[in-house]
Amino acid sequence: QVQLVESGGGLVQPGGSLRLSCVASGFSSGRYAMTWFRQRPGKGREGVAAIDNYDITIYADSVKGRFTTSQDSAENILYLQMNNLIPEDSAMYYCARNAFVNVSLRPSVYIYWGQGTKVTVFS
Repeated sequence: QVQLVESGGGLVQPGGSLRLSCVASGFSSGRYAMTWFRQRPGKGREGVAAIDNYDITIYADSVKGRFTTSQDSAENILYLQMNNLIPEDSAMYYCARNAFVNVSLRPSVYIYWGQGTKVTVFS
């Protein structure tokens, strides 16, 4: 059974940092892409950062220079380091995965999703 479990969300003041984690289990080895998405209340899911098994990464313009995604392939853990957070970063953050796809920030590319972890940036 495939599973993605996110953690690391919480409350943080503007300018602060958080690191999100996503543990993947039950997936077959081979080519894959994993992406962090976020969803604000009343909005659609927005791709934030993606990485593939070759460590190729892409980022949304809104987070470039502030967020970094990485992975521990041996432990099957995906990370999202978020620095210099702003209130607009407040959202539910999800990780998603699919096999045999290139890195993409489009939600339609991914078929496996975690339950999400909430990030709130407040003054």
